Amino acid sequence: MKLVSFEHHGADNLAILVKDKLYSIHELNPALPSNMADFLKFGETVMNAAKQLDLEIKNNPENFKGLNYSEVKILAPVPHPTSCRDGYAFRQHVFAARRNRGVPMIPEFDQYPIFYFTNHNSICGPGNVSCMPDHFQKLDFELESAIVIGKKGRNIKAADADQYIAGYMIMNDLSARVLQMDEMLLNLGPAKGKDFATSIGPWLVTPDELEAFKVAPKENHVGAQYNLEMTCSVNGIEVSRGNMADMDWTFAEIIERASYGVDIFPGDVIGSGTVGTGCFLELNGTGLINNKDYKPQWLQDGDKVVLEITGLGSLENTMVKEASNWSIINEYKK
Repeated sequence: MKLVSFEHHGADNLAILVKDKLYSIHELNPALPSNMADFLKFGETVMNAAKQLDLEIKNNPENFKGLNYSEVKILAPVPHPTSCRDGYAFRQHVFAARRNRGVPMIPEFDQYPIFYFTNHNSICGPGNVSCMPDHFQKLDFELESAIVIGKKGRNIKAADADQYIAGYMIMNDLSARVLQMDEMLLNLGPAKGKDFATSIGPWLVTPDELEAFKVAPKENHVGAQYNLEMTCSVNGIEVSRGNMADMDWTFAEIIERASYGVDIFPGDVIGSGTVGTGCFLELNGTGLINNKDYKPQWLQDGDKVVLEITGLGSLENTMVKEASNWSIINEYKK
């Protein structure tokens, strides 16, 4: 089942997506919640009821009236996450990024999965992303997948963690690299370089839809893994390609660490971290190593970024400069 949040009469509404039509869950069954936040809070009961509606629509589409997907404003699948963590699950990306900086691979990567918290109040869906001038100082995309937690848990073992996943989606962990690198000189972050926008979408895909893509996790790892192609294009030109199956740490293992000694809640979003080749920071570094005349690329005002993952759809965003010349970087230099 694919779940879409969209704007309806000034509020976020929740619908099932079948082909190119949206079917409002609450309108089909008034006993079901009208938005994603409430939908996730009620857990398996409403999830199963929605899956039954999904099946009925697919079997008898002539009995249901839907809205055209292209004619409504699509929001982030989880418009108001309870929190947002981002992982560091792809070894290829970590190795390449460190090699490009002239430092060795950190051995701790293979010992435990890590994550950081980003600004859950800056989550956005498809569409324009507003950026300040400092954000355009080496503005970067990051090609990732993400999950949303579907039920409360604590001290969850990796072997049990997949049952806490309500669904999967695409994530673009947008990054202002100059801000990020400045703050990380103080051994704290990433923070300000990340907190302005994280894009997720275009819809939430329940795990049962991905069964045909399931593969074994890497050796000595636990949890569901999926063979899903991942790509990024900027202004119609492909710049990145990877696969979700290349995750070294699984989402189940990240959940195990995230839930140790704390509660996780329905509506918590967790990103995978960047796939290998999945950002300009890595691509530029590798390009300069291979060719001293390589011209680095960063996102510019008006650039259209499209992330695609097999089975999860296509997440499209356009970078837009805010009407302001204020720069906190310049303020610090005074």
